Amino acid sequence: MGKRLLLSGGILSFTVALLHVGIALYGGAAYVFFGAGEEFARLDAAGSPVPMLVTLGLAAAFVLCGLYALSGAGMLRRLPLLLPGLAGISTVYTLRGLLLLPELYFVAIGTVTASNSLVFSAVSL
Repeated sequence: MGKRLLLSGGILSFTVALLHVGIALYGGAAYVFFGAGEEFARLDAAGSPVPMLVTLGLAAAFVLCGLYALSGAGMLRRLPLLLPGLAGISTVYTLRGLLLLPELYFVAIGTVTASNSLVFSAVSL
């Protein structure tokens, strides 16, 4: 069971990494749609390398998460600090996913409208 969960987590991490590469290549409108904000879109439109570098950095981090998941599943050689690495990655994903609870609350009381953030939090869990 654990190996299948790690494999699934790895595939999802690689998928999110590919999504970030696509966002970096598409630029402005993708930054806004996926929640990076108008400022990122403006920087991208002005020719700044910052949005692309930040987004590709995030993609690299997700690839690293995927590699650790595959290593934990026994599909790759054992990576350094595997257990603490998986614990840290799990903690980050869980904390991001737990943001779903306050987000749902604020949507329910009408303070904010539903957004992509709800989906991202749910997927992180």
